[in-house]
Formats: sequence, structure tokens, C-alpha cells
Amino acid sequence: MEHITTPKIEDVRLLDRFNTRKPALGNLYLTATHLIFVDPAGKRETWIQHMHISSVEKLPLTTSGSPLQIRCKTFQAATFVIPRDKSCQELYISLQKLSKPATLNEVYAFHYKSASFQPGLPPHWDPFDLTADYARMGVPNSNWCATSVNKNYEICDTYPKMIYVPVSASTPVLVGSARFRSRGRLPVLSYLHKGNNASMSRCSQPLAGFSARCLEDEQMLQAILNTNPKSNFMYIVDTRPKINAMVNKASGKGYESTDFYTNIKFKFLGIENIHVMRNSLQKLTDVCELKNPSMEAFLSGLENSGWLRHIKAIMDTSIFIAKALSDEGVSVLVHCSDGWDRTAQTCSLASLILDSYYRTIQGFQVLIEKEWLAFGHKFLDRCGLVSYDSREFSPVFTQFVDCAWQLTQQFPCAFQFNERFLLELHDHVFSCQFGNFLGNCEKDRVDNSISERTYSLWAYMQGRMADYYNPLYKANSPATGGILRPNLSPQMFRFWRGMYNRYDNGVHPREPIADILNAMKDHTSSLTDHVRFLENKVSNLKDVLGMSEDEDVSDLSDGKASSLPEINSLESSSEDSSEKELDTSTPPDNKTLENHQQNQSAMIDNNRVGRGMMPNSPNKPIHIQREDSGDILSASLLAEAVESVSLNWRGFRNIRQCVCSSPFDHFSRKYHCWKCGEVFCIRCIDKQTTLPGHFYERPVAVCRPCYRELKQGSSEAASPPMSPPTSPSMSTFQPRLDNLINENHN
Repeated sequence: MEHITTPKIEDVRLLDRFNTRKPALGNLYLTATHLIFVDPAGKRETWIQHMHISSVEKLPLTTSGSPLQIRCKTFQAATFVIPRDKSCQELYISLQKLSKPATLNEVYAFHYKSASFQPGLPPHWDPFDLTADYARMGVPNSNWCATSVNKNYEICDTYPKMIYVPVSASTPVLVGSARFRSRGRLPVLSYLHKGNNASMSRCSQPLAGFSARCLEDEQMLQAILNTNPKSNFMYIVDTRPKINAMVNKASGKGYESTDFYTNIKFKFLGIENIHVMRNSLQKLTDVCELKNPSMEAFLSGLENSGWLRHIKAIMDTSIFIAKALSDEGVSVLVHCSDGWDRTAQTCSLASLILDSYYRTIQGFQVLIEKEWLAFGHKFLDRCGLVSYDSREFSPVFTQFVDCAWQLTQQFPCAFQFNERFLLELHDHVFSCQFGNFLGNCEKDRVDNSISERTYSLWAYMQGRMADYYNPLYKANSPATGGILRPNLSPQMFRFWRGMYNRYDNGVHPREPIADILNAMKDHTSSLTDHVRFLENKVSNLKDVLGMSEDEDVSDLSDGKASSLPEINSLESSSEDSSEKELDTSTPPDNKTLENHQQNQSAMIDNNRVGRGMMPNSPNKPIHIQREDSGDILSASLLAEAVESVSLNWRGFRNIRQCVCSSPFDHFSRKYHCWKCGEVFCIRCIDKQTTLPGHFYERPVAVCRPCYRELKQGSSEAASPPMSPPTSPSMSTFQPRLDNLINENHN
């Protein structure tokens, strides 16, 4: 690309803020999408995506070189010391341009090509159907209906085409109310509580000033009140501090007057504006980047940032709304200033508390699509996705994700998704790798043909669902399946170390509990499937031998047993199939993966020799044929099926790197091969296939050597032979990066 003037810088030092005396020495590579630091000695790679960068700063020159400090929106921070000041200046200019595209068309999503999607097919967008979620809530009904008054975005350009309003609200009332609300964001239905018809609606502040009124807007609120006949009043929740709302009156905005709106109760709940939140995040980031902080310095810095206090204010408001709907049966109208920041936070969190569907992975995605994307949260401005006004940047969505995480800590069994899901969702909002969050509203995404030109994040996540499952999730539990009732005591709010100190490896446990539980569930599932397979084969053998279900195969007479020599050999096959563990405590050589495959093949050969067969000779088993059905049971195939399922999976303890030398940190997902039971990184276990020893023919994760072995041993042999996998050592990483850089540079 034209912005890359120096694609490679050698002898760069990456400073460790905990140990500045031992910086990592390596090379720095600048590609079209990432800044990559490669440390050959430590066998580590540090990848920084350009769109994640929030600031780049040149620090004063030192005797060892020119320092360049990079801070990211994902709370990653890195300081590189570059030998030559000229190279540092060129890199600084390049990163400034690459991290802040001038126009939307320059972002990563429009150039990204997914390797997991087949060419020639559409980019796997599954358009969000707003009507499906409302239908799940029982809308339309006798009180609420859909209207196409905004089908061309004429009434409100930041609302979706289809909005849901009271049946009794006529078109003139809708139009008049929209004119009286900031940005035309009239009151519309967000959530309907099925149990009592109490509703949660959202809008923006009225253009009331000190004395202005609008009859259509008053009629609109009365129509909302009438949709809930069991209640004679409704709440208007203004999420702002009252002083802020009063100041807005001077500019002709403000809040509803009690003189004109009857049967209304007003609540000001004090969530600060985007500027206060931005400053709070900056203070929090400064605290998290302290070098060897004392306990007093960290706690006082966290307190001074006010971050947890703001999180509690958002939770307080959301829980008030949820209780009003569920406990009091009272409808609520929520707004802030323009109705796309604090309103989005509180409405989505209240829905999360009220409805267990939104606590599933799919439901959470639907919630974001509705409350954040369809109703026009300004992702482009708030997340700084293109060249932007710094005053518009604010961590509104980050706070929502933090609040959702707080709920998962109080109710660990109520959510289908885990922490990794929230972190990946947060990061991809800023990455611009997918098109979901591009634009400030639905109209922007339609005008830019986002769904036709980019890939969907939801489709990408669909292929990695196993990474996001919470092993503690209980869908139908009475304690977690209904309405959540969080404890709002101050001590219940936690600092999210996994988000804000994510890249400080020394502060995290080496073995995440969720990953261990997921591995146990997978292993149990594999063994259960294998037992089902063996039970089925034993049942078949009994049918062949004419035995009843009560008889035991081990009680066969010597005469019968001697006529079935290969059946007897099966008893020891499971012992012969134990795999040799790979030692990942030290870096393996380039033939580790090949040796692993040879060991697996040798074990099968040994089993064949034990059954009187040559290792490389074709299988010639004695077949047992059923006269009634013609089914053939091959003892040798049964033995190989037994050997295809690992009975003992290796534990995660003390595994610091994969066989390919890629290091494991706290947030690196470790994967088991279901055939050999060894632990691999995501790069080395990118294959899935069925195992002969499983009863249900479902694809499971296997390493590359085991995948090749299974395919070669398959009688069908449908796939072409695969080239032997090689370990991506540092010696092979250099030319691979050089080729990538040359392509981008040309």
C-alpha cells in the first residue's frame, strides 16, 4: 500500500513494562492490516491490528534508539525502541494513516477475504429480521402494531424501516411526535413483557425548552399508557443527571413537563455523558499501565477513575427499568439526550435481565442487532472507526459489555456464552474486519451496501461456537431461566482484569477454569459416544452368536471362542492403542509432527502384528457373516475403530506451548485432538472429521497427523493425498512474512 514506506525494521526492542532491563529483540513488520513484532529467541509474535490502534506517540530519544508507544482500543499497549530515528518517524507516519482511514471505503472489511468461506458464494450474511424478535414477544397484537411510516427513513433516518407503535397512534400523531423529538426519534416499542403487557419504549429528549409543548407527542405517550390497562400510570426514565437535563432546556431541548403530561412519573437516574465516560476510561487505562504499581496506587487510581461507579449507575438504571416492568407491571419510556447511547445501554441490559432468550449466544446477537444497530448507535463515531472528532469518541459499547460481564459473574449458570465471547465481540467492533458495525445507523449500512460488500461477524462466530460456550450454562434452571435479580451492593462490582489487563500475562491464572470444564465435557462426550459404539458392536456379536441379552460374551465356551480368533484379540486392543505423549515443555524440531504421525502409525502396525498381520500388508481379517441380513463384522476394523478414540486426554497443566512452538498464554484456547488426546493450538488443529470409534457420525477436532492417518486408512479414500504438515518455526516465518509484505507493498 502507498502508506507503507518501511515494511521491515530490524533490531527492534519491545519493552516489558514489568522488566525493562530485558527487552525482547526482534524484527518489526508492517503489513496492510497488522503491525507484527517477531522475537526469534523467545519464539513469540506480537500482532497489532491497525484498526485497533487508538494512539501512536513518539517518545524522547534515548541512547538505545527512538521509542514509539502504541496504545490500542483493546487495552493492548506496546513500546518499541527503534534503532534509527528516521525509521521510527516513517513508521509513525504510516501507522497514523493506517489506523485512521479517511473514508469508510478504506476500512479493512471491504478488502478482507475470508479463507473459511467458499469463493463465488455470498459473504454469508443472515440479515437480522426485526419482525422475528417482536413476534417472539407476541407483537403485533391488539395493542401494538408494525408501521411502515419510516420505510424510506423519512420520519427518522437513524431508526429502522419498520417500527412498532401503539395501534391507537395515527400517522399524524407519529409524525407530530417525531417532529417534537430530537433527531426525529419518536417513542417506539423496544420490549414487551409477556406476563403483564408492560412495555419498554425508547425515544430521544423532547424539544421542549422552557415552555414548548406538542399535543401529538402527549397523545403518543397516552397511547403507550393505554396499551397496559392494568396500570394507571407509566414511568419516563431520563437516564441523565437532572442538572444536565435542565441545562439542555436552555438550548430548546430538555425533558417533559409535568404540566402537560398526565399520569406520568419522572425518574432521573444520573448516568454521566459521553465526555465524562471518555475521561474515566483514560484514567482507567493509565492505572492499568502503571509500572509495578503498589496496592495503594492501583486502588486509589481505580477509585479516581470512577469507572466502576459509572458501571454501577448503568446497572442501577437498567434494574430499575426491569423491576418496573416485571414487579410493578408498569410501562417505561426511556430516553437520554439523543437516545442512542445511554438509552441503548439501559434498554439492552434491562432486556438481558428480563428475558432468558437474550442470554443465549443467538439471543445476545439479536439484542445487539436490535437495540444497538437497528436503533442507531453511532458506532462509527463512538468507536473512532474512521477519521473522527475526538469529542465524539466514547466507550459506550465497552461499558455495555462490561455490565454484561458483571451479570455473568453474579449468575454464572444463566448465560450460554463465556468471557471469550464478550472479549471477541468487543474487539471485532473496533477491528472493522466485518461489516456489522460499520456506519452510524441502518440507513448508512444500506446506502453503503454493507451486506453485499463485506462478511458478517455472526457467520464467523457461528463457525467457532465451541469457543464461546459456557460449560456452567443451565437453560431451564428455575434460578437462572427467569428474571435475574442482581445484587447492587458496591462490593459486588468487580474490576474486569480479563478485559483491561488482558495482555499482562503474569496476572492471569495459567489454566482458565472454563477451558478445563469444556475439555472435560468434550472428553466425556467422546467417551460416551465410544461406549455407545462398543455397546452396539457387542449387541451385534451376540446376535451373530445367537446369544441372549443376559449372556456375557466373556462366558463363551472354549469351542466357540477358538472359532473366533480375532474377537479374542480385541480384548487387548485398547491397551495396545495408548498413545505416546508429546513433550511440549521444550521446543520440538521441525519433524515433531511427522514423528507424531509415525508413532501413531507404528502403534497400529504393532496391533496388526499382534493379530498375525504384516504391518504394511492389506487387511485380511476373518469375517463373521450374519446369514439373515448379510452384515459383515470385521474384527480388524473394530480394533482400528477402538484405536481411533483417545481414552486419556492430556491435561493443560504445564503446557506452555504447542508442538509448533506457538506459546500459550491465558487467553489462548487449547484444543484436544479427539483421536490422540494431545493438546494443540488453533493453527495445528484446523481439521475436523468423524472417528470410526464413535457411534454418532459427527465431525470432531483432530490434529493434522491424525487427520491424514484417518483419511489414508479410510476405505473410501475420497480426498486427494495431503502434503505433510510442517512446523511453522521461526526459520519458516521469515520468508512467509517477506512474501506477505512484498505483496502489500507492490
